[in-house]
Amino acid sequence: MDLNFSAEDIAFRDEVRTFIADNYPAGLRAKSEEGEELSKEDFLSWHKVLAAKGWAGIAWPVEYGGTGWTSVQRYIFAEESARGDAMRLLPFGLNMVGPVIYTFGTPEQKAKFLPRILSGADWWCQGYSEPGAGSDLANLRTKAERFIGDDGKEYYRVNGQKTWTTLAQHADWIFCLVRTDPTVKPQEGISFLLIDMKTPGITVRPIITLGGEHEVNEVWLEDVIVPVENRVFHENKGWTCAKFLLAHERTGIAGVAASKRGVERIKTIARTEIDSFGDDAQPLLANPFFKRKVAELEIDLTALEFTELRTLAGESSGKGPGPESSLLKIKGTEIQQRITELALEAVGHYGAPYFRGFGEGDNEHPIGPDYAHRAAPTYFNMRKTSIYGGSNEIQRNIIAKMVLGL
Repeated sequence: MDLNFSAEDIAFRDEVRTFIADNYPAGLRAKSEEGEELSKEDFLSWHKVLAAKGWAGIAWPVEYGGTGWTSVQRYIFAEESARGDAMRLLPFGLNMVGPVIYTFGTPEQKAKFLPRILSGADWWCQGYSEPGAGSDLANLRTKAERFIGDDGKEYYRVNGQKTWTTLAQHADWIFCLVRTDPTVKPQEGISFLLIDMKTPGITVRPIITLGGEHEVNEVWLEDVIVPVENRVFHENKGWTCAKFLLAHERTGIAGVAASKRGVERIKTIARTEIDSFGDDAQPLLANPFFKRKVAELEIDLTALEFTELRTLAGESSGKGPGPESSLLKIKGTEIQQRITELALEAVGHYGAPYFRGFGEGDNEHPIGPDYAHRAAPTYFNMRKTSIYGGSNEIQRNIIAKMVLGL
């Protein structure tokens, strides 16, 4: 792959850079820098700016409102977004259920849901994991029983529990995997449903993380009635949709551009001279052992970047994500975790656990530099990346089967 930008690519890069600098919400940047918990409006503010520009559906086909960008343009946009410290758009609508709907959905489903996903009018969450059915997703037990209502139309009655449901407290809709046939092989008895979160019988219960954030939830479904017309693809063929969605999710989890920005932050911290230990103190980056860790991280990140570029090029030519999405997921999440580990090491004792809200209301502030305040909670939070989207152990099994033929 030729990584030299053309004149058109450079012009596009300059356009993106200028647009982010001029239009990224100042209040959102301030909240992110302070580590404040973001509201639903905060999350959607940048989405709506990009939607108005026509840049929300970065990887979507043009016929469904997407940008039609080349793989190089998508790469440039990710790089410039990270460079400008712009938040990544939430993936649940744009990168997960949206592609499922425009690939497998009916014309009616496409017309109803896709424009509202692009605009940010509908917030989606993911109903996959359950207690006892996380990495072994096919073991899910949430059931959907089909029946005919008093109006003569067909419905599903859904009962079960989903867990680790990210930002479900804000969601308008949830896409769910449900069991519609318990008598067959597990993967062959699953269907893919779109469920309005305002439907009676849905209860969202918070799970508070180690960093004090309300990010994930339990979602309980008790006699939730869903029209059969909200099923995507065929009954009992939802596993096809699930695999397709997970391949897209795993590709996005790699987060190469954000990781490059993370490495730069570590180097900035590690170049800071330590004044509190006398005149002979040296920046941490002068320590050969720490410097070696940073160098090894950058080498692995460069290799991951080339893999991501090959994947983007394949998608642009009409090839969907394959086993390379598992490679991206494994290496991407491992690198993200190593970045948070090095950041915690770099800030030293200033990285002692700090929780959201500490010192509020009494004009007190955590001790130490601002960049250290969220190091520990971020480290704790990033332990999850090697689990969600299919654990890294499962991804290694996929690679062994699909690439190595084992």
